[in-house]
Amino acid sequence: MDIKRNGSQASGRGPADYFTGTVRIDSPFQGSAPARVGGAIVTFEPGARTAWHTHPLGQTLIVSAGCGLVQREGGDIEEIRPGDIVWFAPGEKHWHGAAPTMAMTHIAIAEALDGVVVTWMEKVSDAQYQTRLAIGQ
Repeated sequence: MDIKRNGSQASGRGPADYFTGTVRIDSPFQGSAPARVGGAIVTFEPGARTAWHTHPLGQTLIVSAGCGLVQREGGDIEEIRPGDIVWFAPGEKHWHGAAPTMAMTHIAIAEALDGVVVTWMEKVSDAQYQTRLAIGQ
């Protein structure tokens, strides 16, 4: 058993290469082999978001606060709120983040395959993100 006490790990900033806006990552965790699961609590300030990315074994998001947006490639931008659980299938290109005027926090959980948890791609442009405004945020 391993207990990571609340406050025992410093908050980190989401790297600018993979995130737009202000993103805080708290309590990152990674299972020990043979476990492959890992994750973190991620808070996006209004307008902040990930770059497009995929996960080799998929990703689960559990929204705990605020209002966020998610989109898979070729799909509509969807609103997410506390209590919502989002599943992205293995290899599904997607992004997620906060709504334009409201922060959002989620727990992100993903498994590694051969040591790879995520493949980062291009950033979500302001024009792509703002299409939400045109469809009635």
